[in-house]
Amino acid sequence: MTRGMSLAWSIAVSVLYVAAVLGVLIYFDTREQAFQLLDAWLDAQGAWAPLLFILIMMLVVVLVLPGAMLTTGAGFVFGVVEGTVYVVVGETLGATLAFLIARHLFGARAARFIRAHARLKLVSDEITPQGWKIVLLSRLVPFFPFKLSNYFFGLTRFSLSGFVVGTFVGTIPFALYMVYLGSIAVEIATLGTRNAERTPLEWGFYGGGFVAAIALLIYLNRLAGRALTKYLQTMKEGDN
Repeated sequence: MTRGMSLAWSIAVSVLYVAAVLGVLIYFDTREQAFQLLDAWLDAQGAWAPLLFILIMMLVVVLVLPGAMLTTGAGFVFGVVEGTVYVVVGETLGATLAFLIARHLFGARAARFIRAHARLKLVSDEITPQGWKIVLLSRLVPFFPFKLSNYFFGLTRFSLSGFVVGTFVGTIPFALYMVYLGSIAVEIATLGTRNAERTPLEWGFYGGGFVAAIALLIYLNRLAGRALTKYLQTMKEGDN
């Protein structure tokens, strides 16, 4: 599967997932009950809600668990801006913890094993000087597994600071897209259940923002793919 198809597949799956959740809520007419429970949970947690969400996000990354429900859920619960911030912070902290676990607990034998395999060597010593750039590019291309790569980077000679910076910046675009998707979903789900209704202009801004988020994601994916290919090609030419 090419990078473009992989990204398109990721977008399609995420949209279908959220559409399925909306379909269930609307079909069983449980929208009001769901949001009442959500509001009650937020009231119970108070100021601790963002911290609790970040901690759960960290565990999902460290344990290599699916995180789509959390990232879109951040849009449901916190809105676009706050939700994106909490997702990015949680993913970065979780990735950093996984990086440190691999570096300090897996041992030298695991590091030698990883660097000894040809495919995994693509991001080892030869391109380590690029540091945060390589980490950043790997976050922007969907064929590079985010959660597993955290452990892999920990077994290479990448610096911790470069890894953190690259991860933080690189996770923003897709996190923004997923949270935006969740935010739009909650607006659709609450149609007719709240007193305040969106005007056509507000819906236009919402839809335009979502299209812009997808366009940004596609653009950055292509840009990162070309740059990463260039780095890898340079490395192969250096080996010959």
